[in-house]
Amino acid sequence: MDPVNTDVQRLREMSGLVTPMALRVAVTLGLPDRLADGAATADEIAPEVKADPVALDLLLAHLTALGVTERTDAGYRTTTFGALLRADAGNGLHGFLHQDSPAGRADLSFADLLHSVRTGESAYEVRYGQGFWADLAGHPHLRAAFDRQMNHRMAAWIPRLVAATDWSRFGTLVDVGGGNGRALAAILQASPGTRGHLVDLPDTVAGAAEMFRELGLEAEVTGGSFFDPLPAGDAYLLVDVLHNWDDEKAHEILARCAAQAAKVLVVESLGESTEFDLVMLAHFGGRDRGLHDLERMAARHGLTLESVTPVSGRSLLEFTR
Repeated sequence: MDPVNTDVQRLREMSGLVTPMALRVAVTLGLPDRLADGAATADEIAPEVKADPVALDLLLAHLTALGVTERTDAGYRTTTFGALLRADAGNGLHGFLHQDSPAGRADLSFADLLHSVRTGESAYEVRYGQGFWADLAGHPHLRAAFDRQMNHRMAAWIPRLVAATDWSRFGTLVDVGGGNGRALAAILQASPGTRGHLVDLPDTVAGAAEMFRELGLEAEVTGGSFFDPLPAGDAYLLVDVLHNWDDEKAHEILARCAAQAAKVLVVESLGESTEFDLVMLAHFGGRDRGLHDLERMAARHGLTLESVTPVSGRSLLEFTR
């Protein structure tokens, strides 16, 4: 094939929306789950999934071309490959693609990426009328799904965070935006002399105090925003927090931490993924920042970078006031 035509075809494939949206619609309709229980025709399952049978057949035909489903004499059925999209597959794909999940819903804002590139603002607000975090606050099922998604993503990574530094140096460690407290609990278990204080939204930290008690850990819980006054501590921990915010809000978070403690530990990926940068932009109006960007931001608040420790795709930056 002519090299020019090959490159044109490659660019066409890279820019196509048909297959990504077909997969997201399939997951949202529950097709991989329904067709794993037995083959069925589009006419048979259209009433169940509230779809037009002719349009559903077109979707299933494309899913078959992708290898997600296959045709049998009894109709379509999910393949082994397609079963990876089931809700019970345990790999996170279902939550990533479902259009009524936080990630799947947020990714639809990429249709308004042009707005973000022109303004530097979140595209999410254009699509949904309010920012990602406000939207989660107004939809409890999205908030709960987001917390589950974060727990799934962090589970294998927490032990690496625990091993990244000597946490026993700190009398009180405040985990700011620390989710359900699992990371803080693991740190405290490895550092018996350290007290903990978890700060996150009330619905997210619900149950954290009981978990700490059951584990015999000395830790307090504050349900609130990190834009509210923060509790006192010897060190503050920010894990994957700053990249969710634009520069103004990121500075506000750093300022609150620097005003309270001599140590601020920031865990972030340092701009290694161009794709992830655009995700942060479209979803939140934020971005990953490089090491020198974070160092300059912190310096504005009297914080000096003391060390950088790789933590499996992220880096732990230790700042001293």
